[in-house]
Amino acid sequence: MDQSRTTRLRPSRAEDVPLLDAWRHQPASPFDDWTPQGTDDPRDERLPRPDGVGQLIVADAGDQPIGAVQWHTVRYGPTAGSLAANIGISLRPESRGQGHGRRAQRQLAEYLLRQLGVHRVEAGTDVENVAEQRALEAAGFTREGVVRGAQWRKGQWHDLVLYSRLHTDVVDV
Repeated sequence: MDQSRTTRLRPSRAEDVPLLDAWRHQPASPFDDWTPQGTDDPRDERLPRPDGVGQLIVADAGDQPIGAVQWHTVRYGPTAGSLAANIGISLRPESRGQGHGRRAQRQLAEYLLRQLGVHRVEAGTDVENVAEQRALEAAGFTREGVVRGAQWRKGQWHDLVLYSRLHTDVVDV
């Protein structure tokens, strides 16, 4: 197996904090102005968090951080069963286009669906971010539609394409 193609998710470690802090001040992609969030205490970013928010490091085959995935809960109704997880990803520019995003998002969705028991995992991306749309589709997400004017960034409103994976979806490996 080509080790450069291996991607794994892991909790942040103390040695990751300076990198996470540096990433906070860099654009995540041409379509985003958010960056991975770091804290002074890496234990704050380990799984699971009771408030429904989390972050994991995306690491390459050599366990070097190449990005981060985050999630937060979204409520679609009054019952606990109506909770979904909304995910996001940020990869270092030199790590993009190699399948890391697809693999990391697939792993995160599977974790949230199986281990945390949510029924729905969703992700949105800018309508112009075709690379991320392809990555989400390759990770087993289904395109649901366009959410108009959903995100304010860079001084204007942006439309997003919404994708989801359900606990009941059958995803090819």
